[in-house]
Amino acid sequence: MAVQETVERKYVYDFAEGNKDLKDLLGGKGANLAEMTNLGLPVPPGFTITTEACQEYLATGREPDGLADQVAAHLAALERAMGRCLGDPDDPLLVSVRSGAKFSMPGMMETVLNVGLNDRSVVGLARQAAGSGEQADPAGADRFAWDSYRRLIQMFGKTVCEVPGEEFEHALDDVKRARGIRDDVELDADDLRGLVDAYKKIFRKHTGRDFPQEPREQLDLAVRAVFDSWNAERAVLYRRQERIPASLGTAVNVVAMVFGNLGPDSGTGVAFTRDPASGAQGIYGDYLANAQGEDVVAGIRNTIPLQELERLDKRSYDELLDIMARLERHYRDLCDIEFTIERGKLWMLQTRVGKRTAAAAFVIAGQLVDEGLIDLDEALHRVNGAQLAQLMFPRFQLDHEFQAVARGIGASPGAAVGQVVFTSARAVELAAEGKRVILVRRETNPDDLQGMIAAQGILTSRGGKTSHAAVVARGMGKTCVSGADALEVDVPARRFTVAGQTVAEGDVVSIDGTTGNIYLGEVPVMPSEVVQYFEGTLDPERTDDALVRAVHRIMGHADQRRRLAVRANADTGADAARARRFGAQGIGLCRTEHMFLGERRELVERLILARTDDEREKALAALLPLQRADFVEIFREMDGLPVTVRLIDPPLHEFLPPLEQLAVNVAVAQERGEDVAQEEALLAAVRRMHEENPMLGLRGVRLGLVIPGLFAMQVRAITEAAVQCARDGVTARPEIMVPLVGAVQELETVRAEAERIIAEVVGGSGVEVLIGTMIEVPRAALTAGQIAEAAQFFSFGTNDLTQMGWGFSRDDVEGAFFWRYLELGIFGISPFESLDRDGVGRLVRIAAEEGRAARPDLKLGVCGEHGGDPDSVHFFHEVGLDYVSCSPFRVPVARLEAGRAAVETTGSDSR
Repeated sequence: MAVQETVERKYVYDFAEGNKDLKDLLGGKGANLAEMTNLGLPVPPGFTITTEACQEYLATGREPDGLADQVAAHLAALERAMGRCLGDPDDPLLVSVRSGAKFSMPGMMETVLNVGLNDRSVVGLARQAAGSGEQADPAGADRFAWDSYRRLIQMFGKTVCEVPGEEFEHALDDVKRARGIRDDVELDADDLRGLVDAYKKIFRKHTGRDFPQEPREQLDLAVRAVFDSWNAERAVLYRRQERIPASLGTAVNVVAMVFGNLGPDSGTGVAFTRDPASGAQGIYGDYLANAQGEDVVAGIRNTIPLQELERLDKRSYDELLDIMARLERHYRDLCDIEFTIERGKLWMLQTRVGKRTAAAAFVIAGQLVDEGLIDLDEALHRVNGAQLAQLMFPRFQLDHEFQAVARGIGASPGAAVGQVVFTSARAVELAAEGKRVILVRRETNPDDLQGMIAAQGILTSRGGKTSHAAVVARGMGKTCVSGADALEVDVPARRFTVAGQTVAEGDVVSIDGTTGNIYLGEVPVMPSEVVQYFEGTLDPERTDDALVRAVHRIMGHADQRRRLAVRANADTGADAARARRFGAQGIGLCRTEHMFLGERRELVERLILARTDDEREKALAALLPLQRADFVEIFREMDGLPVTVRLIDPPLHEFLPPLEQLAVNVAVAQERGEDVAQEEALLAAVRRMHEENPMLGLRGVRLGLVIPGLFAMQVRAITEAAVQCARDGVTARPEIMVPLVGAVQELETVRAEAERIIAEVVGGSGVEVLIGTMIEVPRAALTAGQIAEAAQFFSFGTNDLTQMGWGFSRDDVEGAFFWRYLELGIFGISPFESLDRDGVGRLVRIAAEEGRAARPDLKLGVCGEHGGDPDSVHFFHEVGLDYVSCSPFRVPVARLEAGRAAVETTGSDSR
């Protein structure tokens, strides 16, 4: 009988066994230490325990079988390489135990330094550090050794055994107070010996045992602590925020200690191969002589610029610059480097592709193309839409004079300053006078749209990132801070209070839509050069601005590579014009209901209150020329480009006063004996049309079927506007979109009437009008093959498709429970911000496939909020849509991401 051999799983790798491409297995830090080792750079020897070991440990609660033996074997190899043994009393090897996940999570997980020190090896460390001959420094070495020991007990106690860190800090403060000194570096060896004794007592009090003296036990416990730190509260929160999968786990790096605190010829530092803030080339970094890395992080001593190292230790400085250049050429990117100098010997402790600002990302990508290190496809891969969006918002120029009085949710980025107003009408009035205003509300609603358009920014005391205020503001590229619950907003009194201060209408405030900060008074604002470029007021060929030149170059390549067209959601001529300047290739959503607000609301009321056909026809006749003029303006701005016009979608009662308010007004007027016949008629109509859940009631196509003449008037206005434009030499390409269709029969009924009107109006003008539908009801997605028989195009309304797919209302649920779902990890991100690929995305995929199967020439687009979300754009590219549509401000973001989707997809089309 054959004997089946069991192959032991490999959990531990020496640095020489790995490389930078093994980040999934070795974590970012381990993979890069391995890469530097293989490049022949001076890396302290060590080994990496894999992420797979961590995953198994977290799943079972114990170390994987065989891990202890593998660690022992690699530790023995490390001891041979260093010529020392871990914790040897005479000549000890000490190691650091550091976390290292695939993705950088700075400060989120644990590290333990000086592992291997105990009551005996501390003496050997002092002897080792003292040196010999003229350079011998027994006193300094003694201090160094005992300081290292107290650091181990403090770090080990807090990290491994959950001893409260403040107890160690209090003991340290007591010693400094007794000595009359302020800085740790002023403590001598005797002070530190006493501190070690004090730390041991603290350790025993909280753990019930003595500080472990066995070096291998220290190592094993430290490794487990690093594994456990993967699920520490701060690490979980960080992963959730950065969308890092919880299943990855962390690797653990065990590295021979090198010391930067052995005297003036030692030190530690951080270096960047380019400026991570601006992308400028040069030498950037900090150095601290006679210090360990944690001293730099703790900020207990002031660092010096990296250039000063040339004066202190030119040989190490020159070697460091050579290594920095080698690493940047090798990684073909900005590198972030940590190093230590131990008595004139340079050691590389870490490198990684460095984090950078959005501006630096574009500038560096352009530089590396110029240097021949990467091509334009790779440059496009290295930037993203979120970074571009950051560059498009104005920002505050803050100094110490400005302190935030409150903080809300940064719902739509940017910096906005203006006089406080509390009503939409007042915002419009002051803006017409040329004044800047901030619209302050408890929450906004569709009636506030004109005020939101007029305002520089919107501030609400309720709501979150997907509230009405947030969504509309983002769509307009308008700064918004929502959910600032520290504000007590009193709209009737036209004031709000915050931090004990009252802010009245007309007072100036400044709001930061990125941080959520709210300031009293005017904070200086810096405009975005990138927006000036997109607006056409800054010529990229004639500017010295490296950022604008880089953005221009990369955006040009994105446009060449992308397959997806990018349209804009625009309801006015001004919005259409801006969208075109920003690169839109048409309008994917023109919301006609926005044309019925303001002064036209009275005409809509007349339509709703009409009791006879004649009254209804008069109301529609009054609306027709106004609608036609709106469309003429938009078609002219979009000359030659398609314009998708959605017929009226929301429930009609949104154009009427709220039921409760109207009932109170009528009752009060009756009490006074006033004539309220008209108000009573209005109240009766509001009661007749009132719905408990209007999002699922009489709206969209249902309105067109129930209110005679409504859709017909809109179709006529659209077609007459297109014909008028044709006569004026403007090419109008209207596409009429029927909303909320759930059955093909609905679309067929509306289409039959629309085609009759179009044929009557178009005549010999040559105008062509397409008719399609908005796929926003799950049933429509599931019966797309049938609906495609009657539709020339589909546009996915992913906002409503998300609401109906999940079964909740966007306006209601965020404040109710979204925070808890995000906290529990049920949502990684709100499904209204980024498309739910598994659920709603599957509906989109089904509809696209079945629609095209029934009608191969079916045009497919998306016009929901997700059309401008970077991650969602990649999905829409993948499923084969023809275009995405988003707010004008996000058009450049969608263009960039469509290009990135093309270069990142194997076999993608390029134009």
